[in-house]
Amino acid sequence: MRGFPGRELSLDPSRSRFERMYANLLGAPANGLRIRLRRVLPVTRGSYQTILDAGCGAGVFSLELAKQHPEAKVTGVELEPELVDRANEIARRAGIANCHFEQGDVTKLDFENVFDLVVSVDNFEHVEDDIAAMRTLLRALRPGGRLVAHVPGYERRWLLLRRRVNFDVPGHVRPGYRADQLVARLREAGFEVSDYQYTYGPLETLTNNISYVITGADQRRKMAYAVVFPLLLGLSWFGQFSRPRWGAGVLAVARRPADPSVTTNPADQPTVA
Repeated sequence: MRGFPGRELSLDPSRSRFERMYANLLGAPANGLRIRLRRVLPVTRGSYQTILDAGCGAGVFSLELAKQHPEAKVTGVELEPELVDRANEIARRAGIANCHFEQGDVTKLDFENVFDLVVSVDNFEHVEDDIAAMRTLLRALRPGGRLVAHVPGYERRWLLLRRRVNFDVPGHVRPGYRADQLVARLREAGFEVSDYQYTYGPLETLTNNISYVITGADQRRKMAYAVVFPLLLGLSWFGQFSRPRWGAGVLAVARRPADPSVTTNPADQPTVA
């Protein structure tokens, strides 16, 4: 389906008629998700045969990856069976044949040497043993395969200027990561980290803070959010052009070493975008 990202949610039979009409008009009605889509998807450019979206949730990222990489087979893995069934039904209704969804725990995946690209968006902060989860994704990649990972930052701006520890979001076992912490853990898991950058600059963070005040990160006050969302979406769109030296999210690009005998020198530092 053409249009805004996440427009396929309008095909979700579990949503109300108003929610389906709203998604058909504006796409996925979640400001933070749209910010992450704008930050993460450009980093996945390339040619791949197989792509894994690990911890795919409702499947919006998986479906966007399938549309942007029509030559690839995209697999979304999610722990909640209801979300998996719903995402497969949406993909079927949307006619996106190169995307399917499976139930699974990202810390216990059975894949080995399968994928050219693995995408993990805001998952590691939910996992107690995050390094074990990273090693699972390492095994899922083919040698030389690429990982694109996004996580919340440990701190965020509040009222534009002050810093505070990131929000206490339901399901998180840690607030987030500083960039050097994420890089260090990916390396400990066996990845070669080639690049990283902070995301969520001041404008994006401001709009996301407003979203949090309204919804509590738990889909509360849906009608109030529906009224405000178009404005937040428009403002946050301009934020994608910023390259914050520090922000409320961290995006890292890494790869599985092509030669398993080669290890990364801990003294080597990736470049900062």
